[in-house]
Amino acid sequence: MCRLFGLSSAPNRTHATFWLLDAPDSLSRQSHHDPDGTGLGYFAADGTPHIDKAPIAAYQDRAFAEDARQVQSATFLAHVRFASTGGLDPRNTHPFEQDGRLFAHNGVIEGLEQLDDHLGDDRSLVAGDTDSERFFALITRETRKYGGDVTAGIEHAAHWIARNLPVYALNLILITTDELWALRYPETHELYVLERPAGGQHGDRHLDHSGSHGRMRVHSAHLAEHPAVVVASERMDDNPRWRLMEPGELFHVGPDLRTDRRVILPSAPTHQLSLDDLRPDAAASQKAA
Repeated sequence: MCRLFGLSSAPNRTHATFWLLDAPDSLSRQSHHDPDGTGLGYFAADGTPHIDKAPIAAYQDRAFAEDARQVQSATFLAHVRFASTGGLDPRNTHPFEQDGRLFAHNGVIEGLEQLDDHLGDDRSLVAGDTDSERFFALITRETRKYGGDVTAGIEHAAHWIARNLPVYALNLILITTDELWALRYPETHELYVLERPAGGQHGDRHLDHSGSHGRMRVHSAHLAEHPAVVVASERMDDNPRWRLMEPGELFHVGPDLRTDRRVILPSAPTHQLSLDDLRPDAAASQKAA
């Protein structure tokens, strides 16, 4: 399944190094299929969003994802994609940018013609073919409708999809220059939160996180001295403070690292999909890789 990773150290800008994939001789990869894309999103000091991403369609794309990427930002968003909707193309590779915000999604939404009709003119926000970017466009529209309130935008968009469309999962991370939001819905896929003090559980350690099966590594020496909040599809180290988000929980990290959480979707989707309901390629993308 797709891997999500988000980090905020706001208001501090953090130097971090990302490896979106381990090298191809990694023993942990030998029995697992290759991902279809990788991407990293972050913000320059002036607030300009940056996205480094590539589909894994050729050797040079894989080499791109294996290279160490050293960046600085107060918020970061990384994604490893296993395609369920949309071909292997940069425009279908996460993260996506709209209105200066960055977004990535793990899951499957069906009924895309109905979603396109609901978006209307706001379908123009979507450059690619994925359900994920359409979901983001609906969040963007609802956020504009509610005066820039991203929390309200996510809540109203997710409610509409949960009521009206077949859903397998809506897990997401969305970041701005100094804020982060995460949604886990329903219980299909896990999403974990770590509110990490400076130096981690031992008080003097840098951040060094590694995903399973040769996916995604993150290192930051700065976080030996600064606190941070991490959201990820899996526990990425042995810190006992990782917390599994509740199904339907919307989690928010503010500009000062204050956090709040609320279950905004207490009920299952009206049209809950199972793996058996999905097309074979979509079902394969949602299984643990």
